[in-house]
Amino acid sequence: MANNYDVLFIGSGPGGYVGAIRAAQLGLKVGVVERSYVGGICPNWGCIPAKALLRSAEIIHYIEHAKDYGLIAEKTGVDIAGVVKRSRGIAAQMSSGVGFLLKKNKVDVIWGQATLTAPGKVSVAASEGAPKGALPAGEYTAKNIVIATGARPRALPGIEPDKKLIWTYFEALAPASVPKSLLIMGSGAIGVEFASFYKAMGSDVTIIELLPQILPVEDEEIAEHARKRFEKQGIKILSGAKVSKVVKGADSVTATVETADGKSQTLTADRLISAVGVVGNIENLGIEKLGVKTDRGCVVIDGLCRTNVPGIWAIGDVAGPPMLAHKAEHEGVIAAEAIAGKYAHPMDKLMIPGCTYCMPQVASVGLTEKKAKEAGFEIKVGRFPFIGNGKAVALGESEGLVKTIFDAKTGRLLGAHLVGAEVTELIQGFVLAMNLETTEEELINAVFPHPTVSETMHESVLAAYGRAIHI
Repeated sequence: MANNYDVLFIGSGPGGYVGAIRAAQLGLKVGVVERSYVGGICPNWGCIPAKALLRSAEIIHYIEHAKDYGLIAEKTGVDIAGVVKRSRGIAAQMSSGVGFLLKKNKVDVIWGQATLTAPGKVSVAASEGAPKGALPAGEYTAKNIVIATGARPRALPGIEPDKKLIWTYFEALAPASVPKSLLIMGSGAIGVEFASFYKAMGSDVTIIELLPQILPVEDEEIAEHARKRFEKQGIKILSGAKVSKVVKGADSVTATVETADGKSQTLTADRLISAVGVVGNIENLGIEKLGVKTDRGCVVIDGLCRTNVPGIWAIGDVAGPPMLAHKAEHEGVIAAEAIAGKYAHPMDKLMIPGCTYCMPQVASVGLTEKKAKEAGFEIKVGRFPFIGNGKAVALGESEGLVKTIFDAKTGRLLGAHLVGAEVTELIQGFVLAMNLETTEEELINAVFPHPTVSETMHESVLAAYGRAIHI
């Protein structure tokens, strides 16, 4: 009976550990199988250490612009070893915190590589690095098994990362030195965040994006604003272009870049970061033999995170886009509550915010202007620039934009898109508004504190209805 659980989570990332804790809160006997890092990629090699690096980049940016604030700062420079040490220390702290939370909630941690051998049965093979108190490899059973194995960087044929010249986010998060020049394939969140970091650290950065628009999932207007800001900082951007070939030198890479108009050029840099997306970790789990349905590298689930095989569930990146930590966490709770027989709210992906922590930050929720029109909505669009906001100007952050999109017939908020300083902290206001089915009238009548950057949100709503005050 010791090896028998109500639910086993395969993977201890944001989805796995949050789901496990929620299941334990509901009185279930819970175990988590982990092979590499307690807490998964997010706190160890993703969200958290990346934000620590970006904080260092933000600080050096402000130091270098101290004169703009009437200050004098001399002898500035980058200690990349110190920057990385701080980031890795924060990652270790976060991973340790997840371990503490699992222990506090009496969730067993089983260390090793899990394989589903039959319905309700998991075989765990030993792996290195087991933390103190973790249960060993062996055979385990569970009434429910939740696949939460996350994703890994996608590799393009012929441009496979080698950890030396061609990096993934793993190598980019812990460089031994700052490359003088850097090519980045892909302008999604990972690509532009590393572009911001390395540019601030002193690298000559070039982004290469296959599609015409950088930040492809974002509203076109917001993405164009961000592009202009990147280029103003000195980041070079080649959109509508692809890397067709990479030749490695002794300590550099030379990429052949082809553009949509048929032209070709070669670019040489010290390093190349491959940021062309991620792919779900569905291999070597045994799910094919059990008949679990997959599609394009991800496990297929319904609104409650159930697969087509009873007793087998999936959450997070392995269950498909959007591949975001907060989406995984929410799915972990949904699965846990459904397994416990509670009423669980199905995931509404339209309500999931997206945040990109580049400089400037980008955040969004709901439909873009283009998607709203394609869906057949008659829309009202409001825009408000940061230059009209006193707090943003006082902060020296007057370049930014808030854009809101409403259904003209009902006043329902369909989407919100922001670019500028700290917009990743502002977006949740619009997320709550959408979840509460707030109309433009309620948002207009809400009192926003002054002086705050959040007033740009209010003014954007006012602007959609021809009532903006400060512009």
